[in-house]
Formats: sequence, structure tokens, C-alpha cells
Amino acid sequence: MTSVQTVALTATLLAISNLFMTFAWYGHLKHLQASPWYIAALVSWAVALLEYMFQVPANRMGFAGGMSLAQLKILQEVLTLVIFVPFAVFYMGEGLKWNYLWAALCLVGAVYFIFAA
Repeated sequence: MTSVQTVALTATLLAISNLFMTFAWYGHLKHLQASPWYIAALVSWAVALLEYMFQVPANRMGFAGGMSLAQLKILQEVLTLVIFVPFAVFYMGEGLKWNYLWAALCLVGAVYFIFAA
């Protein structure tokens, strides 16, 4: 597999894992507010297990394919914002905020510096 293919597959798997993790962390705020916290925690842990089924292979594949630990982390942070903003706006009904744009611009800089030779 080429480096571009490795990064693309790693990013895809990390995006899927992040989608699960976003629901594990925040989905209970919308659906389980009337439930005790420990029920929300158990449901979140079950969803987080699905997250780990994508995250662990993604990180192992990316690392074995030549990505550094720092590159994997920055990629995950970028994907976190890419997944979180639509989740917050469309799923949770929060307004789009300017700080999302500023955070995205900071992450663009982080991606540049971490992936620069």
C-alpha cells in the first residue's frame, strides 16, 4: 500500500471511529437526560467499544505505514472537529459559532507543521 493509500484508509477509519466516539461522549445528552448517569455511562461505553474497533486498527495501520505518533494525533484532532461541528449543529441543534472556524484554522496550521518534512 502506498503512503497516500495508508493515510486515506487511516483517515477513513479514524473518521468512523470519531463518529462513534462523538455519539458516545455527547449523544446521551440528547437521548438519556432522564436516565441515571450510570445508564448513560453504560450506553456510552457500549458505543465506545465500536469506536475502538475502528480506532485501534486505524492507528496501527497508520503507524506501520510510516505515520508518526504526532501525525496520527493531529489527524485525529482534525477529524474530531470535522465530525463534531456538523454533530453539534445538525444533530444537537446548536448554532454555528465563529470559534469553530478559528479552531479549524489553527488545525490547518497544525496539519501543515506536523506533516511538513
